[in-house]
Amino acid sequence: MFKPANFRRFLVCGLLGLLLTGVVSCIKSPSSKAPQLEFWTMQLQPKFNDYFKDAIGKFEAANPEIKVHWVDVPWSAMHGKIQAAMAAKTAPDVVNLNPDFAIQLAARNAWLNLDPVLTKGENKEYLPNIWQASTLDGKTFSLPWYLTTNVTIYNQELFTKAGVVKPPTTYQELAQTAKQIKEKTGKYAFFATLLPEDSNDVLESLVQMGVQLVDKQGKAAFNTSAGKAAFQYWVDLYKQGLLPKEAMTQGHQQGIQLYQSGEIAMLSAGAPFIETIAKNAPQIAKVSAVAPQISGQTGKTGVAVMNLVIPRTSKLPEAAAKFALFITNATNQLAFAQASDTLPSNIKAVADYKAKLANGKEQSALDRGKAISAEQLAQSEILIPPLKNIDLLKKAIYENLQAAMSGEKTVEQAVATAASTWDAGS
Repeated sequence: MFKPANFRRFLVCGLLGLLLTGVVSCIKSPSSKAPQLEFWTMQLQPKFNDYFKDAIGKFEAANPEIKVHWVDVPWSAMHGKIQAAMAAKTAPDVVNLNPDFAIQLAARNAWLNLDPVLTKGENKEYLPNIWQASTLDGKTFSLPWYLTTNVTIYNQELFTKAGVVKPPTTYQELAQTAKQIKEKTGKYAFFATLLPEDSNDVLESLVQMGVQLVDKQGKAAFNTSAGKAAFQYWVDLYKQGLLPKEAMTQGHQQGIQLYQSGEIAMLSAGAPFIETIAKNAPQIAKVSAVAPQISGQTGKTGVAVMNLVIPRTSKLPEAAAKFALFITNATNQLAFAQASDTLPSNIKAVADYKAKLANGKEQSALDRGKAISAEQLAQSEILIPPLKNIDLLKKAIYENLQAAMSGEKTVEQAVATAASTWDAGS
């Protein structure tokens, strides 16, 4: 459910909502006789032109034998462009992707195995729980870059009207809060989407509730008492009228609109989205506060990761690895996190980031959200295991969960059908 959704689609909503979409553009033009290293990012221009101009300049000064050509690609165009470039053997040398998509191509052996170049224990410089998203079948295919972890943004005015003293921290508390808010105010506590092509939130909630999605062989592992209990949780919320009916037909964007119009009391989003609410709905922003991400009995919190990969077709693999390590080192990660309101994945950068927040004088909602996000990193992880066809798993679970909500199937039938559908297609 209830947490970003997606930076995978919404993972990044806090950051990407601040950026302008445009055509493929580049900041440095190829020049000189030095080897040209091509570096692709996702929708980071023009907001971060100064940051990359400075970072690339420092890298080139330290490595005069290498020139970097930076190309920025719109978020919606990246998947198609990188696949086309791979097929035409014109792929760049370093690419910014998210693990969901990068893993799909890693399964096709598209990326350079980085283990041979990580000879100085560089993997120890990154958060261990985040590093897991950089490996597949025991091999390292990417380097972690910037992160986002959702917080709970809540409407204090609605909480007060409903007599809710504090925001829920667990799904069990969430159900109780949802009932209280509906009974006292007639409004919903939150929104969660069951559209397979949208947010991963509900799928991640199953993991937080202690459900194992797949076993070591990649087969369904959720047809268990824990899996049935998690399905039952969502079915009960819906049948009790505590989840908007639009959950079946609308995506996460509907939740944003409902929160900004004062129709729901809580929203799961990245901390930077607080500023977006202030621009779009200033009256709601005035009564909004921030709390930690909701979790289950596992205590796990989800995190969205952006990483850097090197195509196997790169003609400059050593230079590409050197540049990727440079961009993700502690100094550069800290600088980018501060410029973008994201979080670093480098251990030293995280410590420095927390220290700077603690020493700051401002205590705005955004500052509190950033501090909560940083603290959550200790228990944050990629909740969905690296799977080659994650969309099939989500579709099987979401469609059968909808069937149980609408009464077409029992919970037991829905779980069993979802499991068999996955096993047949995986």
